[in-house]
Amino acid sequence: MMPQQSEPAAPALTADELRKIDAYWRACNYMCAGMIYLHNNPLLREPLRPEHFKNRLLGHWGSDPGQTFVWVHLNRVIRKYDLDMIYISGPGHGAPATLSNCYLEGTYSEIYPEKSQDEAGLLKLFRAFSFPGQLGSHCTPEVPGSIHEGGELGYSISHAFGAAFDNPDLIVSVVVGDGEAETGPLATSWHSNKFLNPIRDGAVLPILHLNGYKIANPTVLARITSEELEDLFKGYGWTPYLVEGDDPAAMHPKMAATVEQCIQRIRSIQQVARKSGKPDRPRWPMIILRTPKGWTGPKLVDGHRVEGFWRAHQVPVLDVKSNPEHLSIVEQWMRSYRPEELFDQQGTLIPELRELPPKGERRMTANPHANGGKLRKALNLPDFRDYAIAIDSPGSKEISPTATLGKFLRDVMRRNMTNFRVFSPDENASNRLEDIYDASWKTWMAEIKPEDADGTDIAPDGRVMEMLSEHTLEGWLEGYILTGRHGLFDTYEAFVHIIDSMYNQHAKWLEKSKLELDWRVPIPSLNILISSLVWRQDHNGFTHQDPGFLDIVSNKSAGITRIYLPPDANCLLSVADHCLRSEDYVNVIVADKQSHLIYLDMEAAVIHCTKGIGIWDWASSDDGAEPDVVMACAGDILTQEALAAVAILRQNLPDLKIRFVNVVDLYRLQPESEHPHGLSDHDFDSLFTRDKPVIFNFHGYPWLIHKFTYRRTNHSNIHVRGYKEKGNINTPLELLIRNQVDRFNLAIDVIDRVPKLQETGAHLKEWLKGQIIESINYADTEGQDKPDIRNWRWPSATS
Repeated sequence: MMPQQSEPAAPALTADELRKIDAYWRACNYMCAGMIYLHNNPLLREPLRPEHFKNRLLGHWGSDPGQTFVWVHLNRVIRKYDLDMIYISGPGHGAPATLSNCYLEGTYSEIYPEKSQDEAGLLKLFRAFSFPGQLGSHCTPEVPGSIHEGGELGYSISHAFGAAFDNPDLIVSVVVGDGEAETGPLATSWHSNKFLNPIRDGAVLPILHLNGYKIANPTVLARITSEELEDLFKGYGWTPYLVEGDDPAAMHPKMAATVEQCIQRIRSIQQVARKSGKPDRPRWPMIILRTPKGWTGPKLVDGHRVEGFWRAHQVPVLDVKSNPEHLSIVEQWMRSYRPEELFDQQGTLIPELRELPPKGERRMTANPHANGGKLRKALNLPDFRDYAIAIDSPGSKEISPTATLGKFLRDVMRRNMTNFRVFSPDENASNRLEDIYDASWKTWMAEIKPEDADGTDIAPDGRVMEMLSEHTLEGWLEGYILTGRHGLFDTYEAFVHIIDSMYNQHAKWLEKSKLELDWRVPIPSLNILISSLVWRQDHNGFTHQDPGFLDIVSNKSAGITRIYLPPDANCLLSVADHCLRSEDYVNVIVADKQSHLIYLDMEAAVIHCTKGIGIWDWASSDDGAEPDVVMACAGDILTQEALAAVAILRQNLPDLKIRFVNVVDLYRLQPESEHPHGLSDHDFDSLFTRDKPVIFNFHGYPWLIHKFTYRRTNHSNIHVRGYKEKGNINTPLELLIRNQVDRFNLAIDVIDRVPKLQETGAHLKEWLKGQIIESINYADTEGQDKPDIRNWRWPSATS
């Protein structure tokens, strides 16, 4: 065994205890194989025949025996120490291991009574696995006890730590597959131990399961020396314990002793820290488990190695219906578990084995932390109206929207110091949210130097989570909210794409949970604040200009996702309050950190955000009559440019009837038949008219608005302006001009599309073209926009 810190010797298990543990493990493994193969004869009451097998053999065997081995030993210490523990299955396609335990513990039958604790129920479970419309090969939301789907590898450790934060009595056991361990997100997430405070947080017990192979290749960590492997995890700050072998009779005692040592070590760390009040960073224990891939399965098939090789990854023996030799191999394999010793005549697990798992909510498959809505407590929120920015008239003053939000979030944190955290990749201050540090500093369990007292704002008891890994932060937040707590993730718009696929996975989890599983209790929403926006990348340039995350979000279920583009600070406060109160959504908020004009007082902002879309009468000139053109917009700086275009048109073309429409909730644009928050066709037509041109100035890529409105009757009259991949190191106006979303191009667009202006607007159009040239030349010469652009206000504010 690798060197480790001294622990009390684990008591030896009796022969009877080991016999029962091994029998229970065999029952799990038998079920895993049965799920892959059997359509009939679930307990082998008669010799296997071709008609007993499924027509399509689907599933993954390779990691299952190692995971069930871990599970049975975790169950023992849960009972012995009355532990509050959940299990996260990191290896891809590991569902049979969790499903078998869930069934044998009785939880599955409690939630799905048709999968009863008898031969008929066992058969229904076998038939359901990897069968159309039923159970997948990952730990999907349908699986009790799971908060981690595992289909996309790399997030198990970060999910585990997210679950452990602010859960002082919880231990999160997480099995990491050695293929999974090769992913970038997983490699970085080992550093999460620098953020776990043993006084207020729970613990994470990682078990790195090295079975040697991925789908068709060896794995990196399985092919380096034990010394190098030990040094790697010591370098990560862990105390590694090694358990390796392939003989169950020898492996059970090793694993029992090691798991017990790790639990004792965790408890010792916590007791010392909590008694002394000193949260020094410990070296938490972790286990490296080396077992053969496909352990206890067929060793050879057609002369090719299977157990302990990549061929065990999926279905280890194929063609069982047509190949008698293969059928015989599977029958010998499944009978090696001796199911007749494990299940009684009714097909129920025998009584002495039913006594082995924990009871009630101590079962890992029934632990309420794995159904986090059960533990959810609503946030104690201050009144967001108290943070309002007062205005005398629309567009008369400017302020940073996110800086305003930061004061609100500061007090949200002060009121919720055990169930709310803010997550950001080293960007809270950059995104103008630094006021939250007045409530709590950033969590930091690593070394703190004297100079850090001068503004670094880090402390072991901090609650703001910052690490330069979007993957890890997103994983922490997901684990945190899946176990019933609340949070917000803020990040730069250009780099929110790093978590595209993580968002996808979480949205799919929510869709299943919310729309199909009534036993999963609603959880707090996943709130993502996007700032440092595409339109204000004055020094970062082209690489930092990409608003396409909104397109990714919009691809998911309409009942799960929301996109908000508040036009000013007061609207942002209203939106943020709504999102923090919501359940079972992914809320994406787009708000800039730079100063922007305030258009609505708080009362008007609340009304506008509640509607999600509306006419701004003070900016319109149609006076309730049919307009000549609708100027629509979504996004803070895009709203300003649309307003500036309207001001130009109203000053120079006083007879032009303009209707100004601002959109906060993007999904309002969709028909109500497609989205639960969409507008009816009648209401949409009332806003945008049926036959008049609509110029829509949009924060993101133009096609997203077309996607949302293509079913509308007047879709052909909607002309969207948005980001068109045109950018460099630009002044704000110059970047807007390059993408034709500036005030001058918008005004030209109106002149071009309103028939009566084709001739009367010619002189104004020429002047607008001249303004574009003049503005670009000024920016190229002076390095900034003209004063009348930088200091622009809505005309009524200065008249």
